[in-house]
Amino acid sequence: MFTKHSPYDFFSDFIAPCADRYKILLECIKSLKYNCAVIPVAGNRHIFIFPPGQKTLRSAGVFPFRKESPFILCAHYDRVEGSPGANDNSIAVFHLLKTASFLTQQKTEKWMVVFTDKEELAPGESLEAQGSFTLAEKLKTWGLEKAKIYNFDACGAGNTFIISTTTDHILKNSSLPNIHRIRKSILSLRDHALATANNMRLDKVLLAPTPFSDDVGFLRAGLAAQTITMLPSDEAQQYEALLRSRPEYADLIISGKIKEPQEYRHLPDTWRSLNNAKDTPSRLTPQFFEQVVNFTVELIRKQ
Repeated sequence: MFTKHSPYDFFSDFIAPCADRYKILLECIKSLKYNCAVIPVAGNRHIFIFPPGQKTLRSAGVFPFRKESPFILCAHYDRVEGSPGANDNSIAVFHLLKTASFLTQQKTEKWMVVFTDKEELAPGESLEAQGSFTLAEKLKTWGLEKAKIYNFDACGAGNTFIISTTTDHILKNSSLPNIHRIRKSILSLRDHALATANNMRLDKVLLAPTPFSDDVGFLRAGLAAQTITMLPSDEAQQYEALLRSRPEYADLIISGKIKEPQEYRHLPDTWRSLNNAKDTPSRLTPQFFEQVVNFTVELIRKQ
C-alpha cells in the first residue's frame, strides 16, 4: 500500500488502537532526520518541522521567519476516541511528512510544517479550547501575522480537491477586528491554491464549505487559514448539486447541527465515516496520494 522506506512506513502503528500518536510521530520525524521542535502551547504539544539549517525557536531565541510571510502547512495529529482516524487526520499528517522530504531535497526556503494538537473538541468545549486557537495567539506574538497558513484535513479519500469556503460563511456574521484584512488574506490564500491547481492542470477542484477544522480556530484568533480536503468525484458532484438546490445546507454543516437522519444522509459518505469506527484504511485511495503531495509541494514552490 505504501512505499518502502518512506514516512508511510509508520502509518499502521499510528492508527493502531491505543497508539501513542505523539510518540510515534516524533519517532518517524527523527528517523527522517528532519529539523524539528516540539512547542507546547496552553497544554497542547505542537510539532514543528523547519527547513534544514533553519534555527528553531529554542536555539535562536526568536521564532524563525519573524515579520516575514512563510508558508505554514498544518495537519492535526489527534483523533476522536474509538476511531482509527485513518482519514481524519492521519493520512494528511503523512502527506505533509512526505511533502517536507521533497521541500528539503529541493532546498526550498520559508516554510514550516506544523502538526497541531487538539483539533478535536469534546462536547461542550468552546473554540478557545482548540489547539489552533491558542497556537494562532502564540504565532502572532512570534511575529507571524502574515504567514500563509494552509490546513490539510481528511485528504486520503478521492481525487477531487475541495477548497473550503467555510470561513466565508463564518465571516458573514463576524464581528472580528480587522475583518476586511482577514477576508482579503483568505481570498489570497484561496486564489493561490486555485492557481496552483490550474498550473498542475487538475480538473477536479471544488469550492465548497467543509466540516469543522483547524481553520476555524485560527480564524477565531484573527489569522487567515485555508483548509483543503479531498472527496471522491461522485461524492463531490452530488455535494455540489445539493448546495445548489439547498444553499442553507452549508450553514448546517458549518454549525455541526446535522443531527436528523434525513439531513445526515445528504452528507458525502466520506464525511459520514469520520470520527467513528468506520474511518479505516480500507476507505483510503492510495492511487491519489502522490497527487495530493505534489499539489502541496507546488503550493510552496510557486511563491
